[in-house]
Amino acid sequence: MSDWRQVTIGELLTLEYGKPLPESARNGQGFPVYGSNGIVGFHSQALVKGPGVVVGRKGTGSSGTVTFSESDFSPIDTAFYVSIKDPAEMGMEFAYHLLVNAKLTELATQTGVPGLSRSRAYEARVTVPPLPVQKRIVEVIGAVDDQITALDAEAVALTAVLRRRRADLITDGSVQAVKAEYAFDFSTGVRRTPDRATGPYMTPYLRSANVGYGRLDLSDVLEMNYDPAERKKFGLQHGDVVVSEGSASANAVGMPAMWRDELPGPVCTQMTLLRLRAREGICIPEFVFHWCMWAYESRAFLDVAGGTNIKHISAKRAKGMAVRLPSVARQREMAVELDATTSALEAIRAEAAHLREVRARLLSGLLDRTIEI
Repeated sequence: MSDWRQVTIGELLTLEYGKPLPESARNGQGFPVYGSNGIVGFHSQALVKGPGVVVGRKGTGSSGTVTFSESDFSPIDTAFYVSIKDPAEMGMEFAYHLLVNAKLTELATQTGVPGLSRSRAYEARVTVPPLPVQKRIVEVIGAVDDQITALDAEAVALTAVLRRRRADLITDGSVQAVKAEYAFDFSTGVRRTPDRATGPYMTPYLRSANVGYGRLDLSDVLEMNYDPAERKKFGLQHGDVVVSEGSASANAVGMPAMWRDELPGPVCTQMTLLRLRAREGICIPEFVFHWCMWAYESRAFLDVAGGTNIKHISAKRAKGMAVRLPSVARQREMAVELDATTSALEAIRAEAAHLREVRARLLSGLLDRTIEI
């Protein structure tokens, strides 16, 4: 342990500036081009020999982000690349792990144009083991990374299977098509106005920012005043599907999620969302959800969206969409199959997320010498 050295990052390496390489100048083939937060494209010529490390130089949320490139690469001018002062004392892969553990994102300034200055990064103190220990740390972390990569690949493959199977079931040509308004009850929420900012009936509500791809993000739920009649009209029921009208971006158009009483009621919706509810005796909530997922994945929602620069779905347009509506019994069979695949996919993602947490703790413990190898 006495061979471990406490030094500053600036004693070990330099952060070199990337070079401008606009998208129009990249030919899309060959070596990866890195920005401040990972690969942004490809180009036939590389600026830096790999393997190498890229550090985000500027950008909200990406300053200080550390990325490893196994191949030759080109960092653009929003990023630094690492040059090790003495390769005989430190390898590039270990430098990557060292910089990740140094949490450079916390050193980035957030005022004005967010960015990481080289001087601040150079002043950060780290502890460096002798080269044999560095190699062992790289091997241990690499084994965990291999497991994470395998799980990520499995999740990508299963996602593709799920989407194909969902499309096959939802678009079954043997099933009669009806208008969406026959199968689903549609509702839009209320507009957010200053007079609703206070009142005796402050109520949580969902907006587009709360709706992700097949899931809800309830980390930031706002409130506004809904009177009792509005709570009854716009309140969510278990199994309702909320669909983003998509005013934020084309990618958000039609993004759906199901409400499962994650918060105590009443919880209502804002005008930026469509609420689709299964009509009793005609369809089930799970069918509504998978139909909406298909409509998003196939861009069917985007196809009926209005607007030029800003796309959004209106309830009127959505009501006219075609739905191939099987019997309720068949809908249940479809839901069981698709939900089982979805659960398997979520389990894989959860395992990968858990391994990432384990990796972070393991790397910190190895570099802080609280874990022996």
